[in-house]
Amino acid sequence: MTTQSTPTNSDTLPQGTRIGRTALRVGDLEEMTGFYRDVVGLSVLQTTDTTSVLGVDDTPLLVLEGTEDTLQRHRSAAGLYHNAFRVPSRAALGDALARIRDQWQLGGASDHWVSEALYLTDPEGNGIEIYRDYPREDWPIADDGRVRISTEPLDLTSIEAAATGGSQVPSGTDVGHVHLEVSSLDAFRGFYVDTLGFEVQTTVPAASFVSAGGYHHHIGANTWNHRSNPVGGRGLSWFEVVLPETKALDVIRERISDSQYTVTARDDGIAVTGPDEIEVRLRG
Repeated sequence: MTTQSTPTNSDTLPQGTRIGRTALRVGDLEEMTGFYRDVVGLSVLQTTDTTSVLGVDDTPLLVLEGTEDTLQRHRSAAGLYHNAFRVPSRAALGDALARIRDQWQLGGASDHWVSEALYLTDPEGNGIEIYRDYPREDWPIADDGRVRISTEPLDLTSIEAAATGGSQVPSGTDVGHVHLEVSSLDAFRGFYVDTLGFEVQTTVPAASFVSAGGYHHHIGANTWNHRSNPVGGRGLSWFEVVLPETKALDVIRERISDSQYTVTARDDGIAVTGPDEIEVRLRG
């Protein structure tokens, strides 16, 4: 299915804006740490009795926050659809496929014209995408200049053949995007586009994908499962947007201050709780 693009916002985020860390509230910290280490292939960078930080080399990508709250995420609560870990090569994607098949279960796989993606779910029900981008010059572009994204079957045989036996994701792996489940796409776009400054790249039925700098998407949002309550229980705690310069952070801080949302200062930047009570942290 080919997707169509929509007009862009004039007050946009600068080239080089990216997703930083994401954080999950988890019930079984030890099990979840082991899963993201052994199946996803992240390195454990730091552990305490209540927190694990995983990433690549010295770069943190995922924070697991142990919670005594035994409540699962309610079926009607907004939150995470999936965290998307982007690997730098097809070989790394092949290694991820091998780890998933050896130790877990593959949930799906797609060729999106801009990327090749594997899908799975962690032990506590959080969605995960592991993907690699095609070269940017090969991405299909619509007449209005926006990136075209589709969902087609992925040739897993060729992905499997590229594997090298790696037990961890390589240097260069990052969080390419975050996909949310929200209660309202209008509220999502009002905050992430009109206030923060992302641009709408693509829309499909009941979903919207926004980005900075012409990337295919940094944040996705959908209403496919008809979520109606704020984020709560286990699952998404917060995610981070990293800006290429502190000047851009100052501009966003001013825009948020002029909106209905409240800015909270942090040692490394700011935080704001947006629609569905999802916390977004921003730093330069």
